[in-house]
Amino acid sequence: MIETTSDHTLRVTVNDKANMDDEISAAVDMARENAMKDRRRGILVTREGLASFTVAVSDEVPYGITQEKYAC
Repeated sequence: MIETTSDHTLRVTVNDKANMDDEISAAVDMARENAMKDRRRGILVTREGLASFTVAVSDEVPYGITQEKYAC
């Protein structure tokens, strides 16, 4: 499930490992649209737990880059 928490952040919750990559990829595609508008920020995918992630357009990541981070 993909939930929009702000203009630039999406929360992804997966129910099973089989769908995890598809859900995260869909959220990254959605975030990429926002990142392409200003061409100054990249995308940060953060694993918050076993089944939860955030996908955000981030000033911490250069434009054109998708970076992964583990918070747990």
